[in-house]
Amino acid sequence: MTATNASLLTSVDGRTMLAGSNKMEILLFSLGTREIFGINVFKVREVSQTPSITRSPNMPFGVEGVLSLRGNIIPIISLAKFIGAETQGRQYETMIVTEFNKSSQAFLVESVDRIIRVDWDKVRAPENMAGGASQTLITAVTELDNGKLVSILDVEQILSSVVGDTHVPDLPTASLEADQYVYFVDDSVVARKEITMVLDKMGVKYQQANNGREAWDRLQMLAARHRDDNKPLSDTLKLILVDAEMPEMDGYVLTRLIKAEPAFRGIPIVMHSSLSSNANRAMGASVGVDAYVAKFDPAVLAETLIPILQR
Repeated sequence: MTATNASLLTSVDGRTMLAGSNKMEILLFSLGTREIFGINVFKVREVSQTPSITRSPNMPFGVEGVLSLRGNIIPIISLAKFIGAETQGRQYETMIVTEFNKSSQAFLVESVDRIIRVDWDKVRAPENMAGGASQTLITAVTELDNGKLVSILDVEQILSSVVGDTHVPDLPTASLEADQYVYFVDDSVVARKEITMVLDKMGVKYQQANNGREAWDRLQMLAARHRDDNKPLSDTLKLILVDAEMPEMDGYVLTRLIKAEPAFRGIPIVMHSSLSSNANRAMGASVGVDAYVAKFDPAVLAETLIPILQR
């Protein structure tokens, strides 16, 4: 990180402590349009001036080239192209280096503004929100004190379009009863699609939610229904799979709520996240997750779920 941008990012330990408080830190940036964009600070490794980029032929759409960063070759991606912004003649002299799903990449931006801290319940799904960027690439929105909206981009979806769909190999099946199922929650369209493919190949039925608040509301409804039937919910709901970062309620707070509710006693929780550091795993363990698996390796996800489902 350059000295100019060093103050933009907090320490890893500080960000990990923030994760359990239902708050997030967002790095604000511009792509040369009127919109304000954001990315979760958890995903950001550094911010720096854009060095010389090695241009290569036959690159996927939006990939400007590659560069060597501390001995690793990483792709350089133009976010402006993905949102349909005019890029002709623009020089994107700032890059945001991120880490998703154990891979590193740099995103070109016009400028970086500052970091803001917001409550997750102030970060909401983008339905019915007006904006110039493609709605399919916005995973959430929040509002600044001056009333301006911040569009949080679904970087996982952008990366999926660059590298292509994940191949899901043949997976072992899980031996569950006909009425038994898994509940999973993830705010990313790409992640939900990938999880669904894995569970389908495992022969596991499932229900799903798009954010932590929605998941908690629906899980409480399931618990109430089973109380009326005088049957433990764990007879049918065999596992809950949660993302770490989600609008309205993050996975750490959701896990804490589930673990504190007697109706969910005996139901294991697996955290499935693109945040794969030891610090994030420790944070998951501190709120009670039974296992932590990094996105997205279908075989590893299946290997994690099957022993838990067969207990």
